[in-house]
Amino acid sequence: MRRLAFAITLILASVPVLARENYALLIGVSQYPALDRKYWLKGPANDMALVATYLTTEAPVKFTPQNVVVLADGVPGATDTPTLGHIRDRMAALTARVQPGDFVYLHFSGHGTQAPAADPESELDGLDEVFLPRDIGPWLADVGHVQNALVDDEIGAMIDRLRAKGANVWAVFDSCHSGTVTRGAPDGEEELRTRQVTPQALGISGAAIEAAAARTRGTPSDPRAEPDAPVEVGAAGPQTGSFVAFFAAQTTEVTPEKNLPKGKPGRVPQGVFTYTLMQVLAEYPNATYGQIGQEVLRKYATTSIARTTPMFEGDLGQVAFSGLPGRRVDQWVARVGEQEFTIPAGSLHGLATGDVLAVMATAADATPDALGYARLTQVQTFGAQAVPIVQQGKALPDALPKGLMLRKIGAGLDFGLTVALPPAGSLATDALTTALPVLIKAAGPRITFVPAGDASADLRLAILPDSPRPDAVWVLPATGLADDLTTTPSVSTADKDAEGVAQAMGALLGAMAKAINLTKMAGAVGAGGLDVDVQLLAGPNKDALRPMPASAIPRLIPGDQVHVVAENRMAILVDVNVLYIGADWSISHWYSGRLQPGDRLKKGLFKISDAVLGAERLIIVLTPAAAQSPVEDLGFLAQPSLDVTRDVSTRSGLNAALAEAGFGQTTRSATALQEETADGPGPAILQLELRTVPAN
Repeated sequence: MRRLAFAITLILASVPVLARENYALLIGVSQYPALDRKYWLKGPANDMALVATYLTTEAPVKFTPQNVVVLADGVPGATDTPTLGHIRDRMAALTARVQPGDFVYLHFSGHGTQAPAADPESELDGLDEVFLPRDIGPWLADVGHVQNALVDDEIGAMIDRLRAKGANVWAVFDSCHSGTVTRGAPDGEEELRTRQVTPQALGISGAAIEAAAARTRGTPSDPRAEPDAPVEVGAAGPQTGSFVAFFAAQTTEVTPEKNLPKGKPGRVPQGVFTYTLMQVLAEYPNATYGQIGQEVLRKYATTSIARTTPMFEGDLGQVAFSGLPGRRVDQWVARVGEQEFTIPAGSLHGLATGDVLAVMATAADATPDALGYARLTQVQTFGAQAVPIVQQGKALPDALPKGLMLRKIGAGLDFGLTVALPPAGSLATDALTTALPVLIKAAGPRITFVPAGDASADLRLAILPDSPRPDAVWVLPATGLADDLTTTPSVSTADKDAEGVAQAMGALLGAMAKAINLTKMAGAVGAGGLDVDVQLLAGPNKDALRPMPASAIPRLIPGDQVHVVAENRMAILVDVNVLYIGADWSISHWYSGRLQPGDRLKKGLFKISDAVLGAERLIIVLTPAAAQSPVEDLGFLAQPSLDVTRDVSTRSGLNAALAEAGFGQTTRSATALQEETADGPGPAILQLELRTVPAN
């Protein structure tokens, strides 16, 4: 059976360099002279600088600077501008240069759109996905294409030519195609933009788009099938190199750029997808593509930074960059100064000012054997400085060995939630402002309200005058973008007094925070050291079940059943709990039980309903158990009932932490997670992102 496991732990040795060449072509388009300036972007230039720095300084395989070609506007030292001609020339030169076994990384950041397909039968929706180079022109109706556009078919052909030479290719696309987004929380400081240009902005009429789509309508496709990737490539052959593609959004979605890292001084506009991907690679450089994709999805879910659905295609079981497997990087060689340490890791690696790191004599030493501790005083993107401190009664010795390491210790989670208020100037905002004192009390100590536009916000409240409910206060992600209002939480104000508005909004935010915090817990604990095989099955009935892949996003329709098969391969007892976070922020508790050593559990869990469809998350909690102890039961985490009826003091360490994630009413603070116990392996939490979609 396939093990559902996405976590990677500590790296203790460097990865040897493979005997091959590694190449990168980075394409970032920010300025479009032929388009209105409102369509110009700021993030692609910063994306290219970030990715180039990562590849040449941090990547687990060596990218020499001369092998990294940057086609971008606004990037000092870029090889050339990102015009269609330069893209074609550089791709051709790269194809001529690569040899069998070489690795090629491609990154596209900029605007995307859709246009009537040159060959309508080749596209299910009759539309080509188009990446827009700098010298894009208008739609040429007489020849049926957008001037100087880079169409998905041509991109696929370029990649196929690289693979035909035996090169392994990873392509990342941070652009989007749909024009249906509603911008709900504008902010002059952040200047949030989406990476899409509507077809109409290029002179393509709505009638032409509809006519192209109409020509392809026929037998509906299987809604459970994965959506078509925006760029298609040829099938692999015996001499063909491998291919993996990451897409920031599906063809019906948009992807944003915003100032990142959130709330930090010196933040700059970045593609949300590019920045999140680089964060994951910095922490998990030797993970498989599937594991990287799942971690990107987890970061999206726990930070509410975007609600788009990234897509991951290809051989996702391979290690990224065709490298060698390894463990999570959470310690770094320190350079010792007169008063401080400097390490080659920073905000991209999950570090923040004030974090305490253990000072280790060698990479292999156990954390309890730390020489002492140091606190981070300055954190940049790729570097940080720390000063020695006295902690736990331990001070650093005067003489320090060469090659010492600074190591992250424990895992701290802040279960608070920061919510930006809506801009002034509407009756709905006035109603919320009147209700604010009651709302603060109703929301609880862990929810903090900040002014409109505050860059530290996890969620944004907005008034959408053009929406079906202009009196409502809508709860949007950190980007301030709402795409599907049918699944966007909101509270109406016209039918409520101040007390009613406060109570409704407080309950809504509390429920959302609880679901977000459970996902944070799952990511922080990870798969742990438990040897329990877990497989999830889904299908229309128990006789037609199929495995749910851990490396992709399964799609389920109303009526589908979900079953679990778990086998305890250890000599200890293990308790199993299954939780489900719905698209409406509900939390269902589907199972709790105990596996004896060697036991095999096979159980039907639940059936998908048609009440609310969208992004969902399945969480499986595995907890080592003592003989004669009661079975761990996490049923108290279920929503919509938020009542906690069990005594927190009697819970296990994980159980108590989950109670805190469920907003146990204590002071707002970070909760430390214990990764292992003195008696054996610690708990494990496995999670799987999935999508529920309508049936045809």
